[in-house]
Amino acid sequence: MIVAQAPDSTAQWLLLDVPGQPRAGARLIQQFAQARRFWLFDSTELQPLREHGPVLVDLKGCPALAELCLREPHLWSGLLLVSEVSPSQLLEHLRRMLTVTFGLHHRALLSYYNPHTASYFFDACDALELSRWLGPISQLRWFGGTWADRAIGSQGWQQLFNPGLAVSPLAIEENLTPRQRDTLQTCLLEQHVWHWSRSTGTDYNSLWALVQEGLALGFSERPVLDGWLWLRLQYPDASPVQPLPGITQQERLDSLRNLWQNDQP
Repeated sequence: MIVAQAPDSTAQWLLLDVPGQPRAGARLIQQFAQARRFWLFDSTELQPLREHGPVLVDLKGCPALAELCLREPHLWSGLLLVSEVSPSQLLEHLRRMLTVTFGLHHRALLSYYNPHTASYFFDACDALELSRWLGPISQLRWFGGTWADRAIGSQGWQQLFNPGLAVSPLAIEENLTPRQRDTLQTCLLEQHVWHWSRSTGTDYNSLWALVQEGLALGFSERPVLDGWLWLRLQYPDASPVQPLPGITQQERLDSLRNLWQNDQP
């Protein structure tokens, strides 16, 4: 369970989310050139993208940056870590967390260093799973929340403590559990709705209700779901009819569009 509370100043490391804040890497070098830092993608298959990936920053020798992380978390977005192991041991674990598998033949990059992703992923871990995923990290903090939280302005500080249960080390390319996989899918869908809300000026909760309606109608493919949203926003008072003719999801959406267009006076 993620606990929301105000942070203290004991964090020893910042895992800076450069992909989520592209200017943060340059800001780090400009303002804190002396800070000891490690590019997380180094020594991985993602090394060509090292400067576009997250960077682990030692806060112990940089108290000014540690203070800014607490005062301006939107500018220094990422995870604050407490760990007593050596930098090399911590990096080994953090790099192992990067690549995950799901199903039989699928690999993916897990952007756990992003505060939004962290708010979903770690909440989908039970105590045993959390002990494995945190490994040598005793505490983890970040400022953020879900995309729904962001939509209503209720982001805040989140904190996790490692349960410290006796577990096997995190596997290379750890396989996600069904709950973790489903939760990350929810993260992606809620992010998509958030962008829709911003671009159309439509209330987030209203759009989320329309998404759920579309999914209930069988419009699960992203392009078709987007088409459903556009259609629903044009005809907010129309009533869906089931079953819809058509074999594919797009054919059924086209049938519904024709039906609603023909019903207009």
